[in-house]
Amino acid sequence: MENKLVTIVMEDGIAYVTLNRPEKYNALNLEMFIAIDRTIKSLKKDKSVNAVILSGAGGNFCSGLDVKSVAKSPSIAVKLLFKWLPGNANLAQRVSIGWQRLPIPVIAVLDGCCFGGGVQIALGADMRIADENAKLSIMESKWGLVPDMGGLAALRQVMPKDKALQLTYSAEVLPAPEALEMGLVTEVSDQPHQRALELAKQFLMRSPDANAAIKLSINNSWSASVRRLLSRESLSQIRLLAGKNRLIAASREIKKSEKPYKSRQSWW
Repeated sequence: MENKLVTIVMEDGIAYVTLNRPEKYNALNLEMFIAIDRTIKSLKKDKSVNAVILSGAGGNFCSGLDVKSVAKSPSIAVKLLFKWLPGNANLAQRVSIGWQRLPIPVIAVLDGCCFGGGVQIALGADMRIADENAKLSIMESKWGLVPDMGGLAALRQVMPKDKALQLTYSAEVLPAPEALEMGLVTEVSDQPHQRALELAKQFLMRSPDANAAIKLSINNSWSASVRRLLSRESLSQIRLLAGKNRLIAASREIKKSEKPYKSRQSWW
């Protein structure tokens, strides 16, 4: 499946999603926001997809907001920021937090520039594998803006508050090794695409229902009360015990199967 601005290639349970505006360093205009949002929704419906590898075309992940494109019409800003209720996610936020809400592992591969909105999108992934030469920046303050794409939901979990404030105040551009030290990326690799594929294949060897439950439990309980955490754990475990993939997992472990799973169940 593909469109002009986001391409999707399906192979062996993995969706290779590519931001595809290389002539603009994959900068985010309104059409790109819509394309990413639709891609996330389509992946959520496809039970045969058990992992996502997210990257950018042309040697760059994403240079952030296409400021000139968005600034040319007030209606574009309205379409990006409008929401019915304050606690809902608007279009700009869904392209980041939407990845967190997918019930499958999402791995972002970062190379070239990953600035502003690009960082926000990458933070929506479960993990970020950066090329040695990648550069990252929470750059919104440079344009007199606040990060407002939902990336803070993940940022507050991967680094201390003082470090997050430092990076956000300064809009400092970090080489990948420094971003790793700050907690902004998960790993740095000289072959980030290959490393992401290795991880995805490893995850595919586990029950997709278990992966979905793990992601849901950790994301929803990481900063929640202990009562919420215990409730979420119990609910997820009951669903797993009632599902067929639990029995499949036990059988596969006994037989030492090396085949990936095919699909997850409907409730994830």
